[in-house]
Amino acid sequence: MFLTNSDMVELVAWRQQLHRSPEISGEEQETAKAVVAFLAPSEPDRIVTELGGHGVAAIYEGREPGPTVMVRCELDALPIEEISESAHRSQVPGKSHACGHDGHMTMVAALSRGLGRQRPQRGRAVLLFQPAEENGAGAAAVIADPKFAEIAPDYAFSLHNKPGLPLGYITLSEGPANCASRGLQIVLTGKTSHASMPEHGISPVSAVARLMPALTALGPGGPLDAAYALVTVTHAAIGEAAFGIAPGRAEIWATLRTLNDAQMGALCTRAEALVREAAEASGLGVALSYHDVFHHCENDAEAVALLRKAFDDETLRHGPGSPSRGSEDFGLFGRQAKSAMFILGSGETSPQLHNPDFDFPDALIEPGSRAFMRTLRNLLG
Repeated sequence: MFLTNSDMVELVAWRQQLHRSPEISGEEQETAKAVVAFLAPSEPDRIVTELGGHGVAAIYEGREPGPTVMVRCELDALPIEEISESAHRSQVPGKSHACGHDGHMTMVAALSRGLGRQRPQRGRAVLLFQPAEENGAGAAAVIADPKFAEIAPDYAFSLHNKPGLPLGYITLSEGPANCASRGLQIVLTGKTSHASMPEHGISPVSAVARLMPALTALGPGGPLDAAYALVTVTHAAIGEAAFGIAPGRAEIWATLRTLNDAQMGALCTRAEALVREAAEASGLGVALSYHDVFHHCENDAEAVALLRKAFDDETLRHGPGSPSRGSEDFGLFGRQAKSAMFILGSGETSPQLHNPDFDFPDALIEPGSRAFMRTLRNLLG
């Protein structure tokens, strides 16, 4: 174990401080400052800041040529009011670390202790603290930032905690790890009229009534195979909150989900055609836009093998996993490097992710950081 008892006390305290001060996607300025301050004593060869927004990357150079290995975590919290009596509960109204990114940051920050005490023998280790994961914008912004070219990883690793799995148990498999998803915003526009004379307006009510079941029928879910598709209507609004006005505008929000990026294009095409057909039938204008776009995560076979060796070396319990219906912003890094994400169990009775009472278990800091550090040492010495 590369962490001392003193390290563990400080890491737990830091994780709990992060938990008290959550910042949501795109607003992680103070969290980034806290990361830089925590990393500074380990004297990285370079700290890159404002990467794709508020992103931070710490670089530890080896003495000899070798690969660049990146370990990535997320800076952002969620717009969820925390329900907790914990002493370290969120102090920011309406925001909380209900996904465990505070814990993910702590595990990656823990690596700075080992890397500061013993630099890699070869290559480079990069600790990336990515902004804006929850809205799917962060990875693309980081990769598009010219400063990312200075990192250019050969390998990229990440993890996510998962309630429902035994505490500390790891799952990992080759192939798809997280589904692709995107939010489709549909705006239908007609013409209002007096509620007593609806025939003088153009109402979106019929189109909405038609689209709500038709959209969900496009993606009924089912087994997570290559044909998997799920469409979930998440929001709808029609007209004004008034009894005297027949509506002239409506919105529908739906989340589209497929196992991989290749299937997403076809699902979008079907959904768009369905919406335009319903709008035309009712004489409505239509505007479509996409938001929170997540590409699917694909675990590279070599990267998976490297992680599994590290788990075995550290005698960490692990087994095969299955793809997650949830999405993750890590997928784009797989287009830049050989990448893999593993799942770390946060307890069979833990509240689910994005629940208002979720709190990352501090007991995971040690095994998660060991898994990453062993991977780095195996590759870089």
